[in-house]
Amino acid sequence: MNPKEIRISDYNYPLPDELIAKHPLEQRDACRLLVRKPDGSLEDRVFADLPSLLPQDAMLVYNNTRVINARLRMHKESGALIEIFCLEPVAPADYEQAFASTESCTWSCFVGNSKRWKQGELVARIEVDGLPATLRAERVERSDNASKVRFSWDEPRLTFARIIATIGEIPIPPYLNRATEESDGRDYQTVFGRIDGSVAAPTAGLHFTDAVLADIAARGIERREVTLHVGAGTFQPVKSEEVGDHAMHSEFIAVERSLIEALARDEKPVIAVGTTSVRTLESLYHIGCLMMVGAWDGEVPQWWAYDPKHPALSVRESMLAILSYLDETGADRLVGATRIIIAPGYEYKVVRGMVTNFHQPQSTLLLLVSAFMGDGWRDMYSHALRTPYRFLSYGDACLLLR
Repeated sequence: MNPKEIRISDYNYPLPDELIAKHPLEQRDACRLLVRKPDGSLEDRVFADLPSLLPQDAMLVYNNTRVINARLRMHKESGALIEIFCLEPVAPADYEQAFASTESCTWSCFVGNSKRWKQGELVARIEVDGLPATLRAERVERSDNASKVRFSWDEPRLTFARIIATIGEIPIPPYLNRATEESDGRDYQTVFGRIDGSVAAPTAGLHFTDAVLADIAARGIERREVTLHVGAGTFQPVKSEEVGDHAMHSEFIAVERSLIEALARDEKPVIAVGTTSVRTLESLYHIGCLMMVGAWDGEVPQWWAYDPKHPALSVRESMLAILSYLDETGADRLVGATRIIIAPGYEYKVVRGMVTNFHQPQSTLLLLVSAFMGDGWRDMYSHALRTPYRFLSYGDACLLLR
């Protein structure tokens, strides 16, 4: 199958609004878990059962990113409300440096009510942890998709991280069709999120609790972390008729050397928590292949996995290529970006199972699931709709095993 010729209309299904969960369950691990076994059969369980359902020799990999308060509301002197949605840092481009900035930083942003902000600065009087300051926002570059906005402030004891944590708000998914609530500040974070940078949660991780993690540890199942900062593009539907005309967004990834070494050494079945971990782990393999042919420039191209020039390396060979690169550069982790699209016709290299939610119709995330389990996704989603399960970010989960 040529993934570029896939018609996105073939990956549609009816999703009633009443099945879209507007809030999570009070007890996270009490949500339902639909298990798709290697033989294709389905079993209804609850998420607290997950540790007993994982292969005993598995390696569980989850995304440690943390959602930032990316939505800022500022006003013009006329009183017009301008909404600024911070997407990713531009200057400095490094996330840690941008959050640590104490005078100014520039971000790529979506701008709401854009026509009302044609020129000039937006000015806001703020107070953060008892420190008063003046925050200014200047639109230094405009484009149809995003603008570059320079933020500056006059209190050097404040970092940008502290500022947005205080005056910004969590950007919940648009399909929830409601305003952000105070509870989202807690509900829309995973228990293992610790690296600031995402504008959307890796939602499969929302079901985990300290009790579930403790049970996994007690069973001797290895746990590892990756970082992928989820971008706003994760909410963008595929608008083109064929997948080949859809442009994937770029997302920051970081993987510690110790995980790369483990993947080169072990043959444990890797179970990824969420599509973000899937994308990171599979991108990792293709990064090693890019390095092997001397074509690594810091980002995995959208269609590289399907390129005829792609070398047929084993996972071990790919990981060793990355380790050699880290040795040469003196780095203890691999940092890059990925635009990878995983669609039917893709051959999974690293991931042997995944924990994920139920995804939107005609989305790239549904394509990713279909690439893993084939047309079986249709029976699984039909079962979930009939039973019924709760869908999307705050909904129930499924465990897909091969």
